[in-house]
Amino acid sequence: MILVDSSVWIDYFKGAVTVQAERLDALLGKEPLMVGDLILTEVLQGFDGERDFHQARKLLTSLDVVEIGGREIAIQAARHFRALRRLGVTARKTIDTLIATFCIEKNHALLYSDRAFEPFVEHLGLRSALTPR
Repeated sequence: MILVDSSVWIDYFKGAVTVQAERLDALLGKEPLMVGDLILTEVLQGFDGERDFHQARKLLTSLDVVEIGGREIAIQAARHFRALRRLGVTARKTIDTLIATFCIEKNHALLYSDRAFEPFVEHLGLRSALTPR
């Protein structure tokens, strides 16, 4: 399964033409996609209008909504953060560390456009949904 990060959803809902947003458009209805609870919050909080909020909520909640955190993911995310720090890489946001760790631990690919995930791909085995398996 593929987890779609907020960075891609935001571009998608804005109508931005990016490789990732086009990939998402191609995957919708054809591949099993997931939305993390934290990602759901990040995306929905960005809508000003009620109509857009409800349309986005309807689309996002029609997919599998999964809980990102939890005790074991939180502990492993701290380990990943520390491992990257030892390599001289500072993970920018805790939420990104949790998302990346969730995908690594559950063996899910991540569709993202935020470069913050690149160290997780390069050093920790995160699978990009743009890279063929």
